[in-house]
Amino acid sequence: MMSPKRCILITGASRGLGRHLAEYYLAQGDLVIGCARSEAAESTISHKYYRHYRVDVTDAPAVRTLLQEVQREVGKLDALINNAGIANMNPLALTPVETARRIMETNFLGTFVLSQAAIRLLRKSSAPRIVNLSSIAVPLRLAGESVYAASKSAIETLTRVAAQELGAFGITCNAVGPTPIDTDLLKGVGKEKIRRLVEQQAIPRMAQPSDVAHVVDFFLHPASHMITGQVIYLGGLG
Repeated sequence: MMSPKRCILITGASRGLGRHLAEYYLAQGDLVIGCARSEAAESTISHKYYRHYRVDVTDAPAVRTLLQEVQREVGKLDALINNAGIANMNPLALTPVETARRIMETNFLGTFVLSQAAIRLLRKSSAPRIVNLSSIAVPLRLAGESVYAASKSAIETLTRVAAQELGAFGITCNAVGPTPIDTDLLKGVGKEKIRRLVEQQAIPRMAQPSDVAHVVDFFLHPASHMITGQVIYLGGLG
């Protein structure tokens, strides 16, 4: 039996884009560590190289415990994909403070906590990579998405600064900003708003999870060791 090629940790792996990425890298022969707040039966993946953990990415002690498990089982981490995120489409004046706090903590703080905790294990890889998920909500400055866009903008700044700090260890840190994808994240967003958003793109169509996977592949490739601190938006924005 062949051993897994790489060990990849994906947050928010129970559904949507995170689940697609988990299944995609399992098909590539990688060992995938998936984590999410949910551990429902329908959310987990049945595969010999898949491990699922119920972890809140904003819970630093729980995240450290997760990385300790990876250390014991695998001994290293080749890639971290910070995908976990939530959204709430409300005008600034109508956004509750608790909603804003939850978005910032899940999207930005979760990315920070995982990235910080993973450094030690990533340094043991021959091609260590961090890929963060941003959004075209940042360059488009979409009305009704002030807090969500701000959380993703913070992720982009974290990505660029982390790239500077971690480059000496051979760890690259990049981000991808997808156009709208038909996942749970878009529930509650009107079709007309989605249509207007897509029309602003150079390539006027919604993205598929596979479009994101192609960009992540580029960042994870061993030959991309000189590519760091970059943000790639899908659809021709930026």
